[in-house]
Amino acid sequence: MSAIQYVEVGGAAPYRIAIGPGLLKAPALLAECLRGRHALVASDGNVAPLYLHRVEAALRAARPDLRLGRLVIPPGEGEKTLGNFAAALDALAGLGATRDACVFALGGGVVGDLAGFAAACWMRGIDVVQLPTTLLAMVDSSVGGKTAVDIPQGKNLVGAFHPPRAVIADIGTLRSLPPRELRAGFAEVVKYGAIVDAPFLDWLEAQADGLLAGDDALLAQAIARSCAHKAAIVERDPFERGERALLNFGHTFGHAIEAEQAAGSGGYGHGLNHGEAVAVGMVLAARLSTALGLAEAGDGDRLRTLLARFGLPTALPEGLEAGALVARMRLDKKAQASGLRFVLWDGAGRARVVADIDEAAVLAVLR
Repeated sequence: MSAIQYVEVGGAAPYRIAIGPGLLKAPALLAECLRGRHALVASDGNVAPLYLHRVEAALRAARPDLRLGRLVIPPGEGEKTLGNFAAALDALAGLGATRDACVFALGGGVVGDLAGFAAACWMRGIDVVQLPTTLLAMVDSSVGGKTAVDIPQGKNLVGAFHPPRAVIADIGTLRSLPPRELRAGFAEVVKYGAIVDAPFLDWLEAQADGLLAGDDALLAQAIARSCAHKAAIVERDPFERGERALLNFGHTFGHAIEAEQAAGSGGYGHGLNHGEAVAVGMVLAARLSTALGLAEAGDGDRLRTLLARFGLPTALPEGLEAGALVARMRLDKKAQASGLRFVLWDGAGRARVVADIDEAAVLAVLR
């Protein structure tokens, strides 16, 4: 096994992120997360056939006495529902999980969010270990303790803050990702350069070809650097009362796009995926920043060019009405009674939260 890179997340509930190839086959690494004798491995129909038996075998090798259960939900954003949340609770009940039990969330952001929320609620909170298998989950949703499910009115509106006991990112799983899903993850990687680390954008521009080709060393470096930025922000603001909101750069537009496309097609998972919607959202946020006189247009052009180089969309999909998108934004968790609130920027690496933005300016950018 190659050397493991570690990122430490501090604060009131500290934990460690382990990054490297082959980590799902490391019994000691998985077993050191266990405190009791019950464990539930949650996954989805795409990931489970590839990796579930590997994780279960590693856990049993390290802990023969472990009572091990499994939950496999159908794949897709449309499955991050209250119904599947209830199924996770039923699985924990069937296992007889006690307060020292552990949930292993094996998959992308949907599984991580849903299984993490179930762990947050079972007996008022048990351990969850995030085993992300997508780039998007490795650099974003698995880190920071945000857990949630979607409802028809919007994404992630029902959830809880519940930090994981550990995050174990086996970058070997990225080889099984469809190219579109790998590209989607780079939207969140680029985001860290956009909000706090302008030199990271230089590095991504220089290494884009190797990253897209799946170079393990480059991927590990990009993941570790992204996680280090998120860890530092989360440690300073665990409940998103200030600086952590910067991590939502592009997400107010992106979530509105996802919700509106879901409403028009019968559920989440149709149209742009999350990373693609965030990519478009970042371009729109940069454009709004320029319209408000905060940033130069050239900064937004550079961001758009970099996202396009990673194969990501940079324009609003056809068929979405600007007024409907703004209505979605009013329900966004970042909105306030006084008006819309966005994460904007003053240029590369310099993001900030701007409140009370005139809806007319947002409509103009969308149109």
